[in-house]
Amino acid sequence: MEGKETSKMDFKAELKKYQNQIEQDLEKYIRKQDCPEKILNDSMEYSLMAGGKRLRPTLVLATYQLFKDNYEICMPYAVAIEMVHNFSLIHDDLPGIDNDDLRHGKLTNHKKFNEATAILAGDGLLNYAYLVISKDLLNTINPKELEKKVKVFHEFSLATDRMIAGEYVDTEYEGKEVLANYLEYVHQNKTGALLKLCVRMGAILADANAEDLNKLTNYAEKIGLAFQIKDDILSVEGNEIITGKPVGNDEAKGKCTYVSKYGMEKTKTILEEITKEAIENIESFGKKAEFLKELAKYIKDRNK
Repeated sequence: MEGKETSKMDFKAELKKYQNQIEQDLEKYIRKQDCPEKILNDSMEYSLMAGGKRLRPTLVLATYQLFKDNYEICMPYAVAIEMVHNFSLIHDDLPGIDNDDLRHGKLTNHKKFNEATAILAGDGLLNYAYLVISKDLLNTINPKELEKKVKVFHEFSLATDRMIAGEYVDTEYEGKEVLANYLEYVHQNKTGALLKLCVRMGAILADANAEDLNKLTNYAEKIGLAFQIKDDILSVEGNEIITGKPVGNDEAKGKCTYVSKYGMEKTKTILEEITKEAIENIESFGKKAEFLKELAKYIKDRNK
């Protein structure tokens, strides 16, 4: 493998470097022109550039760099996945779903603008993601590269479909007793599908072989589940000032979470075990995977 090795990596500095690069590229897609739909464009920008961890596009780039250094080929896909993620956040916050007032410590989109604008801003970001990828496909001349990107595009579409399905099941079962397999289904789809996609996109674009892709897929499935379990924990014992969103909403709405299903102590034990399993799946990559290993720990230990 030709990817980058880093001895004694400064994880926070490396994460910040990825985040800064992603912010710069997202800026290129902001529509600034004066036009009849200017407020809609402002609404899309408001959510897309609101900050956040940029975890999903970071996973795309970092996974690619396990194998190759120059991640420029990944940038349209990294940008697109962040657009889809923010589409999901705007719609999650709407009165008909979570009815939240704050996101990243700021007013949610429908509170900043209005409900109709927020709905259309979410729709706009989802469609913009497909425009970004389709433009990249149109500009790809090499047949082998095009075939690879079409495969990624298919997985992108499938993961978005699964995310929406997971969100539906989550809302449908509010206030109802849920079997353990249904709870895991929600987490694997609502949150896990996009995180798994990010890792697989980076690996496929970097020409990872089947064995490496399988290891990374297993890693991604584990961190995807870990991410949502940690969200369940923060929903109970997080600090609103740090998380930037209300604490206790899941319990108030009767949502079934890992905490409500298993209790806090067992949930934290499950989180530890899943994180350990995630890291074990990529041990064979050695030092090249140090950032991804630290990222798994970061997901487990984050406070927002």
